[in-house]
Amino acid sequence: MLVPIVVEQTSRGERSYDIYSRLLKERIIFLGTAIDDMVANLVIAQLLFLESEEPDKDINFYINSPGGIVSSGLAIYDTMQYIKPSVQTICIGQAASMAALL
Repeated sequence: MLVPIVVEQTSRGERSYDIYSRLLKERIIFLGTAIDDMVANLVIAQLLFLESEEPDKDINFYINSPGGIVSSGLAIYDTMQYIKPSVQTICIGQAASMAALL
């Protein structure tokens, strides 16, 4: 899969990010595939990281997913309930099956 790169100008020069890292910097998590254990672990790691950075600032979670494995989705759900920041979910495209629960 080809992942776009975003280049930013800073006082120190240019800095490049893959698009997902750039979104994470803005407290945005994007789920664009079916939910399985690997995807769940990535989303959970991002949620925990954002909580550790700023526990009082909301997280935006964009979902475009056909669903997936129930236990994997429930692990994401449990983490969303566990962390202190509020997680705002936004459906773009579809959120079917397990993704609809999130």
